[in-house]
Amino acid sequence: MKNFVYNALPCRVVFGAGMLAQLGEEVERLGLSNVLVLSTPGQCAMAERVSAQLGGLSAGVYDQAKMHVPRETAEAAVAHAGNENADGCIAVGGGSTIGLAKAIALETGVPIVAVPTTYAGSEMTPIWGLTTDGVKKTGRDMKVMPRTVIYDPELSLSLPSELSVVSGMNAVAHCVEALYAQEANPVISMMAEEGIRAMAQGLPRIVKNPEDSEARSDVLYGAWLAGTVLGSVGMALHHKLCHTLGGSFNLPHAQVHTVILPYATAYNSDAAPEAMEAIKRALDAKDAAGGLFDLNKSLGAPVSLEAIGMQESDLEQAAEIASSNPYFNPRKVTREGIVDLLRCAYEGRRPES
Repeated sequence: MKNFVYNALPCRVVFGAGMLAQLGEEVERLGLSNVLVLSTPGQCAMAERVSAQLGGLSAGVYDQAKMHVPRETAEAAVAHAGNENADGCIAVGGGSTIGLAKAIALETGVPIVAVPTTYAGSEMTPIWGLTTDGVKKTGRDMKVMPRTVIYDPELSLSLPSELSVVSGMNAVAHCVEALYAQEANPVISMMAEEGIRAMAQGLPRIVKNPEDSEARSDVLYGAWLAGTVLGSVGMALHHKLCHTLGGSFNLPHAQVHTVILPYATAYNSDAAPEAMEAIKRALDAKDAAGGLFDLNKSLGAPVSLEAIGMQESDLEQAAEIASSNPYFNPRKVTREGIVDLLRCAYEGRRPES
């Protein structure tokens, strides 16, 4: 067995149907008394219900979270939290809302309680991201790691199946990259493979019946594993491409992850054979990249960049940005290789390892 280092991240997880009812107890457990409830405009009603549930513990609702956390949005939220004398944040929603909570925590140090309603996994990581002048920058800081995460499958029942699919495939991407990360270790690899398996088995059941509470619970379990592995090891080519396409070209976050995943997997297939074997086992597929592509198609997910709004004329620029300062990757990142990858992804051709 290879030598490895494993760092367990400090986070309390409360998992189960109806567990949102314990939110007040969790806030008090952290010694907080005036927490700001965050959401996107579209989830304001849910945030208002959470705020009402908290009663005197709530400093009100701030519902201006936006995709990719624009710096100006983060600065406005930090100012609002200061004006309300908030001593903590409750992030109710997906990656956009949790990302905004992290931006506030990064600046002020206030603790976060995350209540995820999607499967993105950001709630289990110390990774933050801010977009400035069309460029998304990410970093790691334990200040932004949520202290408590409440996973309540009932909160995701209203998430439409098409959004559940892309959010779930976003989580699968975290697991795939964890398998060939520079800091990969046996514990994380085991969790990553299990996360892919849980998603691959649960998402089709959600598509068939969006109100299947057991399927929702299974997929949320997969999302927890995906977020845990993402927070424990580094990211590689897939995430670099998605940060570039999302931050610089304003493409929808989860959809970008969904489309790019099979192509980034194919790019790395020869350089990460053990990871490919784990992916194949989890998917019960003959080919890792092709299996991921086939899963997307079977779920009705987008399979091309063109389908989610990418302009063909922007492919060269995207390749330049992504290859100019690449993350660690098992296969060398070259501009030419990324151009080919993006062109295949733009056209939606089935990749082969």
